Amino acid sequence: MSVRSDVSPSTLGVVVNDDTIVVEYLDGRRVTYRDEPQRMLGAVRCQPGKHVHVLVTDPTTSEGVMVYINDRKTHDDILEATGVGRIVLDSNESAEVFPGVTARMDGHAVVVEADLSIAGGRVFVFEEDDLGERAFEIVGEESD
Repeated sequence: MSVRSDVSPSTLGVVVNDDTIVVEYLDGRRVTYRDEPQRMLGAVRCQPGKHVHVLVTDPTTSEGVMVYINDRKTHDDILEATGVGRIVLDSNESAEVFPGVTARMDGHAVVVEADLSIAGGRVFVFEEDDLGERAFEIVGEESD
């Protein structure tokens, strides 16, 4: 397996509906997350071994920024062409993914925490592998 580095994300087009989230990459391709996000208070602990994507949307536009956490398969050039960022974490390491959004390793699991008063938008976490996907939205105490 080759070593991968962090890649800065670009602003992407995003459409959030009740039951789907569509992200348009810089190269024109789109991905649709079809799993209605489960609302989680403050943090999401993903299952070990899953691909983890974090999306923070701008509440005033239909834009957002996406980062893959610990993706070691996608080449840097592909991420740069699509506008998706990447953060690679070692065991017990943490990093600020976006202002107010932190990812950290807990054993082999990724934990994403958000302070929505700082993040300023909606924070989604997608966990997937060949068997399926799950979607989460990190919410604050004031949300239903």
